[in-house]
Amino acid sequence: MKKIAMIGAGSMAEAIITGILENDLIDKKNIWVTNSGNEDRLKNLETRYGICSTYDLRTLFDGADIVMLAMKPKDADTAIDSIREYLTDNMLIVSVLAGVSMNTLETLARKPLSIARSMPNTSAAVGKSATAIAVNERVSMAQLESIKQLFETVGLAKFVEEEQLDAVTGLSGSGPAYIYYLIEAMENSADEIGLDKQMAQELIVQTLIGAAEMVKNSSKSPAQLRREVTSPGGTTEAGIHVLEEFEVQQAFISCIKAATEQSIKMGKALSSELKVGKTL
Repeated sequence: MKKIAMIGAGSMAEAIITGILENDLIDKKNIWVTNSGNEDRLKNLETRYGICSTYDLRTLFDGADIVMLAMKPKDADTAIDSIREYLTDNMLIVSVLAGVSMNTLETLARKPLSIARSMPNTSAAVGKSATAIAVNERVSMAQLESIKQLFETVGLAKFVEEEQLDAVTGLSGSGPAYIYYLIEAMENSADEIGLDKQMAQELIVQTLIGAAEMVKNSSKSPAQLRREVTSPGGTTEAGIHVLEEFEVQQAFISCIKAATEQSIKMGKALSSELKVGKTL
């Protein structure tokens, strides 16, 4: 990995920049960023991280072996149209564009490309993303290693087939919001039972961290761990009975399925829109 050229300078691009630098993956002077015209944003990133920015595309792509597409998905056609002539077959194109297939990217570029399509989540901002990555057949073993190293700087990275990315979106892509929703509910309950809000939040967050670490580090299943803390006639059992009565587990399953189905629907609509008038 020699040089990364980022097209787009939003929050995900910044999270990845942070991860790269904190893990010393490449030198900050080899991270180059551009966007559609927000020069203040680019200058802010330059000042904060010591990276480089430019609107000169020849300079941006010169020597770049990784090109990251991090603009808004709806802007993919305009962005790729502007950089098409600079994309070469020895570059690895890394996409964080939700809903934009690898086939659509090649159609927009009008040429075959080595593509890694990723689905990180917002926890990348604190280095705790769960990122799924799909690649096409043109990606080399060396590029596979580079993309794995890149996304491991912001958390866990796993390779999947492209058709699984919608399910990943429903499960872990949107997953942080489900946990925030749970925390909201626990905070509201704390208020109703008379606990100080600030103290309650600290207890809730630590409880979630502890439970996650138990699942991560134990050979036992979540169901077994739950049973071990659910004593007959105890407080936990009383609470679990209410969750079962309201079918909370099934609600979460339905929630993730709905998010997955919406990801499929949005991806098809977006790909159809982006492909209008574009041919290889």
